[in-house]
Amino acid sequence: MMHTRLPILYSFRRCPYAMRARLALAASGQAVELREVVLRDKPEALRVISPKATVPVLQLADGRVLEESLDIMRWALGCSDPEGWLPEPMRASEVDGLIARNDREFKPWLDRYKYADRYPERSASDYRAEGERFLTGLEQRLSARAALAGAGWGLADAAILPFVRQFALVDRPWFDQAPYPALRHWLDQGIASRRFQSIMTKYPPWREGDAPTLFAPVHKG
Repeated sequence: MMHTRLPILYSFRRCPYAMRARLALAASGQAVELREVVLRDKPEALRVISPKATVPVLQLADGRVLEESLDIMRWALGCSDPEGWLPEPMRASEVDGLIARNDREFKPWLDRYKYADRYPERSASDYRAEGERFLTGLEQRLSARAALAGAGWGLADAAILPFVRQFALVDRPWFDQAPYPALRHWLDQGIASRRFQSIMTKYPPWREGDAPTLFAPVHKG
């Protein structure tokens, strides 16, 4: 009997880009073969299909390779989107713009805040304040609705939550008393969800010749 080969996802559990890819795969119900990567010792199989070798990378069954997390999210949800995560056309530019701000503006300040000792030009609190410009906008959105771009969880929430989580974890006591109650509620609900917990399962690093690891979480949010 012939078996259809599953797409192969190269991932790293704690990478926020990989987290959002796994969230979309889980929401779509798309099963993949998961290969957990050790960033300091990336497997040759990954380098062959993606010379830049940054996770996540998804190799589709037809040989195509998706090297960007948002491309993986949109591919998965394009296959199946039972909860309506993909935005309606009238909201698409809003969602794209919000995610772009996260990736291009917020993420660089997040990195400097998290690794402030590597960027001694300014203090950690300065970097945090720069990142708060984005958080303030999220707080305003979430004060009026339960999700970032609509009534229910969607693409923007899944794409941005892993980065807000990382920011909060730099100094959780500070974050817990910061003026972002709606954002805290959104974040805490997101990371406590069964879906998020399912995509954070620990797997051993993949090595050539290992038996396939099936990643097929079916938990609803």
